[in-house]
Amino acid sequence: MSLRRLRTDRIGLFQLHRIDPAYPLADQIGALRQLREEGKVRHIGLSEVTVAELEAASAITPIASVQNVCNLVTRGHGPVIDHTAARGIAFLPYFPVAMGEHARSGGPAAQVAAELGATPSQTALAWLLHRAPNVIPIPGTSSPAHLAENAAALEVTLTEDQFKRLGA
Repeated sequence: MSLRRLRTDRIGLFQLHRIDPAYPLADQIGALRQLREEGKVRHIGLSEVTVAELEAASAITPIASVQNVCNLVTRGHGPVIDHTAARGIAFLPYFPVAMGEHARSGGPAAQVAAELGATPSQTALAWLLHRAPNVIPIPGTSSPAHLAENAAALEVTLTEDQFKRLGA
């Protein structure tokens, strides 16, 4: 159905957005592997997975990406970032600019942003980009100006001290 809706013969990256606990992982990943073997899907990605789930899925078929929530406030997927980085798997953090107390006036993100001449959002994205070479944040945007602000985060470079102050 996705192929028809997208009017294409092949989907570049097909993400399984949640592993369904009601069905065996081997069945879910096996179905995606079959789509890849049929040429309907080029790469397979997973969302909201643990290292153990990623390892189990990788034993069935190559996994190209993992999409988990990760930002200055929600950091529980550090082991997944490390695991994917070591294996050349893209890590796609969603909600990457959620900052909570980090962004308050005088907070870590605000302080580092001021030092860099950047916005707190750019600083949060720069923190993720500094975290590992396989991290590709997927921030939302509501306007061309917001898109430009997000893209400018690629030019923001943190020092190790700034990275640590943000909570390495």
